[in-house]
Amino acid sequence: MLSTFHGLNTMVSGIQNNRVGLNTVGHNISNSSTEGYSRQQVNSVATRSQTIWSYSRANQIGSGVGVYGISRARDIYADRQYWKENTNDGYYNAKAKNYSKLETIFNDSDDNALQDSMEKFYQAWVDCSTTASTASSRQNVINAGYNFAETLNATATQVQSQIESVYGEILLSVDNVNSILDRVTVLNGQILEQEADGSSSNDLRDQRDLLVDQLSRIMHISVNETPNGMYNLVCNGTTLVNGTSKVTITASEPLNNKVYGVSDYTLLIKESDVQFNPGNGELYGQIQAVYEDKEYIDKLANMAAFLLSTLNKQHKAGYTLETETGVQGKNFYGTAGADYQWVTTSDDAYLTKDGTALRGINIIKELTINQDLTATDGHKKLATRSRGDDGNINGVADGSNAVWISTLFNCVKKNTSSTVNGDTRSIGDESFYSYYNTSMTTLGGATENMNNKVEFQSDLMTQIENLRESTSGVNWDEELTNMITFQQGYAACSRCLTTMDEMLDRLINSTGVVGR
Repeated sequence: MLSTFHGLNTMVSGIQNNRVGLNTVGHNISNSSTEGYSRQQVNSVATRSQTIWSYSRANQIGSGVGVYGISRARDIYADRQYWKENTNDGYYNAKAKNYSKLETIFNDSDDNALQDSMEKFYQAWVDCSTTASTASSRQNVINAGYNFAETLNATATQVQSQIESVYGEILLSVDNVNSILDRVTVLNGQILEQEADGSSSNDLRDQRDLLVDQLSRIMHISVNETPNGMYNLVCNGTTLVNGTSKVTITASEPLNNKVYGVSDYTLLIKESDVQFNPGNGELYGQIQAVYEDKEYIDKLANMAAFLLSTLNKQHKAGYTLETETGVQGKNFYGTAGADYQWVTTSDDAYLTKDGTALRGINIIKELTINQDLTATDGHKKLATRSRGDDGNINGVADGSNAVWISTLFNCVKKNTSSTVNGDTRSIGDESFYSYYNTSMTTLGGATENMNNKVEFQSDLMTQIENLRESTSGVNWDEELTNMITFQQGYAACSRCLTTMDEMLDRLINSTGVVGR
């Protein structure tokens, strides 16, 4: 038999259910602009019915409604797609950022950039080939050569600074990763504790997923949820988070790289001292950027080595104006009497100075103009003339050796003089101009290609974000509709409760009063 107050209890459950719904709507609206928040909804279920008997059969009568749970709207498949593509987006943007900075360093539109100083150096030799007897013409070659060497050294210094800047970003990324891993493990523990009674810790899960969003941009990440609701995070085969335990990523002590003149760092797992590879993402892009920046120092070193070996050799084949009969020239660049040779082996290539191997930034630092040329009347030591067919040194107006030096800039190896065209060259068989322009064309092509990837990936990320937003985002129209629904339900249950109360009041206070 039903309780006298059965109807009241039924309406109270409806009031409570609609009140929870209104509270949830308010929670959604309040967090509509909260990053990472997922829309929540009340899952209602009819409470267990009660049995009443009529005649000879039993009947079930409803006893109201109860809140089965409050769930968050989340599409795990959209999340996994977002994490995957967010990793690619971080990698492409890190690479594009580095290319942009390299293009700024090698800015060919700048009158003070490397290409402009190289063209002026070449033109000075061309002019001197026809006006070799003019002191101002010879001095212009020396000045242009000095400026080009200074510009090349300054360019290399800028690339070194860029490498140091990227390493700074890497160290910040490592700190950010460790902070995220700390917070994920804390949230794992809190979620485990709150969900021990079977409820869903929606807000904490949103915070954790937001952290995974941020981490997925930095590195390749795989997310596995355990049956107890905790996340295990794995990066490129390395378990970063396992429930409430984690590893720490650290950078090694600075390693002095003498070839490039910078301090290198290696990423390690602190607990095992094993080298860590992020696999993809922003951090991996930054590591790759360091390697690429070093390649451009190598290109500059090859240019410097060409000048120190091949150009110097051609300069020493000529004769100066120090005396009427002439004196054979010395090095234009580097130490006056040093012997510079480019050496290539099966697995290495380097410049030697009197037998001592030089590589990378050390070659570039060696590129300083011969101090004898910068002394008083140093222009007379510029070896612009050659020995004639008769064996005699040509006159002071002869600029034939200057012509051969100028061919080194814009002629392939076979079209240069016999003095140098049989040697192995640091820039290969192409001309000095061609080597530089090819390098810059490669940089421009890589930059354009990466910018296209960034643009495409941005469009793809927008689509994925819209897909996630369509599921988990707060829609004001929908929430206001729900608010009206719960409000009307609350009012209807309250009105029904009032009616039942009036019925009970009539039953209790107005029935059975005869004879009082």
